[in-house]
Amino acid sequence: MNYLITGGKVLLTTADDLRIAEKDIYVRDGKIVGITEPAGQNHAPESGGKAAFAGENNGAAAFADEKFEVVDARDRLILPGLINLHTHAYMTVMRNYADDVDFDEWLFRRVMPVEDTLPMEGAYWSSLLGLMEMVRTGTTCFADMHMFEGQSAKAARDLGMRAYIGRGLVGEDLYTDGLSRFEQFLREQEAYESDLVKFAIAPHAIYSCSPRLYEQAAEEGRKRGLMLETHLSESDFEVDSAIGKFGKTPVAVLRDTGFLTERTLLAHCVKMRGDDISIIRDCGSTVVTNPASNAKLGNGFAPVTEFAEAGVNVTVGTDGVCSNNSLNMFREMGLLSTIHKGVRRDSTKAPAKSVVRMATANAAKALGRTGELGVIAEGAEADFSFLDLSCPSMIPQNNLIASLCYSANGGEVESVMIAGRWVMKNRHFSGIDEERVRREVEDMADKYLKK
Repeated sequence: MNYLITGGKVLLTTADDLRIAEKDIYVRDGKIVGITEPAGQNHAPESGGKAAFAGENNGAAAFADEKFEVVDARDRLILPGLINLHTHAYMTVMRNYADDVDFDEWLFRRVMPVEDTLPMEGAYWSSLLGLMEMVRTGTTCFADMHMFEGQSAKAARDLGMRAYIGRGLVGEDLYTDGLSRFEQFLREQEAYESDLVKFAIAPHAIYSCSPRLYEQAAEEGRKRGLMLETHLSESDFEVDSAIGKFGKTPVAVLRDTGFLTERTLLAHCVKMRGDDISIIRDCGSTVVTNPASNAKLGNGFAPVTEFAEAGVNVTVGTDGVCSNNSLNMFREMGLLSTIHKGVRRDSTKAPAKSVVRMATANAAKALGRTGELGVIAEGAEADFSFLDLSCPSMIPQNNLIASLCYSANGGEVESVMIAGRWVMKNRHFSGIDEERVRREVEDMADKYLKK
């Protein structure tokens, strides 16, 4: 379907700035093919009608011979879809289940017992619920690390969401004790890879994977042209253990294995020591900060402003629901901006424009998709979130970019389009039985989570 989205306010990205402008957006075959000045009465007035033209109008004449279904976006702010670059969608069933406990109890007595008993199909329903939450709050693309073969990818396929999915790998050697998980990864890639669903090689962490496995994972990623993702330097215990075992920080260990590349996503990066930041910068890797999760687990805050000042590409992720309780990127952006103003005692740090870029254009850069994702521009994918500007949280419209960090809560998202297809329209999901998803997850929680 071809669309003309008209009447709305649009978030536009330039090399060094963001701005809001009233524009018409032309979508053909899932991509943005034109952005023009509003054509006003030249278009059919009714939403859903066919666009008609009356001569030249600031670029609109280029589309005069085509038919576009009109989308009336009056009183809407149109954003490029937000990109959540680190989460574990299957964990959604564990929302509000392992809170206010120390890390040992959180992981070993709460999370792992559920993961060990959760059925494969259960991981599908839990993932699907998580993806629905992301879409409802404006996210169109996510990077996932999971442990249930094919279930996250199947959920992304069924919902029509853009994804980069990695099977969490562990072990001493990718081709011996780590082989079964790697084979799962290869099978799900063969079964589910598409224009929307892509894959990443994902060693879990330095405390569960040997340097040898990281070397092998890096080589497999290079040969296959895949993204790499891992958890890194999340806690003092992790860093102290690596220094004790290897004589160097986790960042230095991964550099020496060849795992730090321009295709590598590094989740957390809370505990930086020595020259860790310059190592990440020099390798061209991307930091994915997870403010809510890191704070809630008592690990602290990544040095986001220091990363940015050093020239490191910084992006944003929610982490999983079991450590965050939410998959809402608006909440994450708000926390990111306010936390780092407080940590640095400087209200100019982590400004709204920079944080919104982290969740959009910076994330696209990390994925090697600059100009294709995270922006509204000609040639980009038609991934949009439509925010209702009549919501109280968006009134008055003194500074709409600031509102995305400081007042929006995600409930303003009314519709979401991914690759030119309505995934959610007027808060309703196409082709998804929402009631069944809720019922399946609630039944699973009753059965597998001990109260």
